[in-house]
Amino acid sequence: MSAERFRVATADDLESGEVAQVLAGDVKVALVRIDDEFYALSDRCSHANYSLSEGEVDCDEKTLTCWKHGAEFSLLDGEPQTLPATQPVPVYPVEVADGEVYVALPGRRKR
Repeated sequence: MSAERFRVATADDLESGEVAQVLAGDVKVALVRIDDEFYALSDRCSHANYSLSEGEVDCDEKTLTCWKHGAEFSLLDGEPQTLPATQPVPVYPVEVADGEVYVALPGRRKR
């Protein structure tokens, strides 16, 4: 499956434990940094369509908690870890090259 890759940030834009909303093309993504690792998932909570990038990162558990109702999502696979969410959110591959952070959106044609 092809994927389109988007430059979304520089590695220095986020400190460890921070989350930011970025755009990968026209897709809103919650970009999370934990130490030197970056994670990207849909910026929309599957429970009630709120922005996950306004939530809180748990570096030890590698989760992101929705600020509105407290649903917690795994940064590794998007699976909900707590109610009220029951459906996962999409996660996207992240690559860091020369200090630039890229997110790939699978299923989209490369340009």
